[in-house]
Amino acid sequence: MNTHSFTRRTFLRGVGVSMALPWMESVTVWGDQPKDSKPSSEPPVRLAVLFSGNGFHSKEWWARGEGKQMEFGKVLSPIAEFREKTLFIRGLYNQEALKGNIHSSQTGNLLSGASLAPGGEIRSGTSIDQLLAQRYGSSTKVPSLVLGCEKSNPSVHKNYSMLYSSHISWSSPTTPTPLEVYPALAFDRLFKDEVSKGDTSVLDAVLADAKALRRQVSTLDQRKLDEYLDSVRDVEQRIENAGKKGELQGWRPTLTEPNIPRPADGIPQDIAEHMRLMCDILVLGFQTDTTRLCTLKLNNDHSSLRFPNLGVDYMIHHLLSHSDTADWLKVNQFFLQQLAYIAKKMSAVQEGSRTLLDNSMLLYCSSMMTGGHDATQLPVVLLGGAGGRLQGGRVLDYKEKPERQMCRLYLSMMDKMGVRPKQFGDATQALEEI
Repeated sequence: MNTHSFTRRTFLRGVGVSMALPWMESVTVWGDQPKDSKPSSEPPVRLAVLFSGNGFHSKEWWARGEGKQMEFGKVLSPIAEFREKTLFIRGLYNQEALKGNIHSSQTGNLLSGASLAPGGEIRSGTSIDQLLAQRYGSSTKVPSLVLGCEKSNPSVHKNYSMLYSSHISWSSPTTPTPLEVYPALAFDRLFKDEVSKGDTSVLDAVLADAKALRRQVSTLDQRKLDEYLDSVRDVEQRIENAGKKGELQGWRPTLTEPNIPRPADGIPQDIAEHMRLMCDILVLGFQTDTTRLCTLKLNNDHSSLRFPNLGVDYMIHHLLSHSDTADWLKVNQFFLQQLAYIAKKMSAVQEGSRTLLDNSMLLYCSSMMTGGHDATQLPVVLLGGAGGRLQGGRVLDYKEKPERQMCRLYLSMMDKMGVRPKQFGDATQALEEI
């Protein structure tokens, strides 16, 4: 039974398909009743959390200055053009993450600050994205998107489940939210009523409805609708080609070539294409208000990914992180390029007087500062405007302050989305400067 309410939402519809529309000047899509004399209300605030494992280059993760004069270390250089929309936060940490001093014990509570159960038991805490999904999930077709580019690892490492290393989103203290690593299925979840692969294009199914709508909107909205449909078609076509390249990623198999036909699992073998598809799906989900919450785990902590696209395929990500080489910096920048790509696409989407980026928060973080397991302070960058509620172009340093819980940041972010719990994790007060 579908419990979501869409009575005041605007969709393109076809057989087995429903696609929410982007913001348009002549169409009410954010929940308002149609009024001839009044414009639509403010677009909603969206939250995306991007994660990459194993920390960063110890000498090149920094920022200083403010506004147009803000400077970044080499790791953050890909986002330099967004400096005025960037909040660099230093010194926050999760006290509970210091107990095990290994990857699993530092990752499973990154978005909750909860205490993790060791041994065979699985217990963390409900993460910020899922707490918000409980509040806003019924307002959108997809309560939250939980995306990844590396499959979860169910093994145990030093008395902690590696599921902690594989998941940052938790629906409950005992339930890591299922991680979608197949771009096709993530795409289907946004645009199809039933998540299954079919022969009919999403766009083909809604084409008649789109043509009818086009006759009813302004010239500007006609161009916006055409651009939107073109972007959906582009992602759809790229998904169809996913997995056809022969560049294997991740762990090294015992055979140089498979001895059985490759399963049609839909995971691109090119890690750059995999990440880019997931970034596009995130933007589409926000752009259409099909979801307002997304976590994108670019890789696992203790990751086994390799990067032949960068000429760095001689060592897995985890082992490479225990160095400060030029190749490690190159991999760091590759991850930040995904954040820059998302920010650029979102800044190109106009929503009334603001852009999609202005109406969103993009949190980028890792569960340790460096590959040496230093979790005494966490690398944190926040991009976007949260609907005019977040001021970028700043560096905030909490390293020497007594109350520097990461969960204080989460309380601040939830406040900007209208959710104000008295406590979250180990924090009872938001960060006033945010």
